[in-house]
Amino acid sequence: MKIDEKKLDALFEEPDAASEKTDGEVVKIKLNKRVVTSTVFDWLGSLFMALICVLILMSFFFRIIDVDGPSMEPTLINTDKVVITDLFYTPHQGDIVVISHGERYEKALIKRVIATEGQDLQIDFENNKVYVDGELQNEDYIQGVTRIGDRSAEEVNGIVPEGKVFVMGDNRTVSLDSRFNEVGLINVSDIIGKAQLDIIPHSYSSEGTPKLDLSKIRYLYK
Repeated sequence: MKIDEKKLDALFEEPDAASEKTDGEVVKIKLNKRVVTSTVFDWLGSLFMALICVLILMSFFFRIIDVDGPSMEPTLINTDKVVITDLFYTPHQGDIVVISHGERYEKALIKRVIATEGQDLQIDFENNKVYVDGELQNEDYIQGVTRIGDRSAEEVNGIVPEGKVFVMGDNRTVSLDSRFNEVGLINVSDIIGKAQLDIIPHSYSSEGTPKLDLSKIRYLYK
């Protein structure tokens, strides 16, 4: 913020003739109260405008979301905080997204998009392999085994319908996701936004509890 030098100079009144410096004397400087008050209000006005800008950005452009649970480990740890955006967002394969709710699951979810509308998804549960449009996926980010849920392989595999995405957590052994009827295929309209930045990351301590680890701050790209 640019400082008005004239106002800054005016904070101090010039000493009068009786206050001129002589040997052994210290000049007394008086504050100009009117100018001080004006400067304080200028600063408060600037801070208020900055706060308004931050609130607008957080309302329309990005949000900060807490990670709850281990379903996205090792990519995201329980209690991490991630920045998400939804402006002009279209889901793409590999994106980490926040979902408002599943088919019968009312809590918010954070998962990875495995296949989008029109793509052919085939999961080989016996061999722990995922194919999209016939291409074997290199899922070096996952943890655990891609086990079958309460939806059969026939229900899971096939062309993803229009307006839907298929999601799974990176911690495949414990994740509740599109393999289960409780979550199912996700409506694109139920996606709150894409996770862009792990802004407050954690690591597990020797006691097995999450601890702050700022060295892991990073963009969340596949």
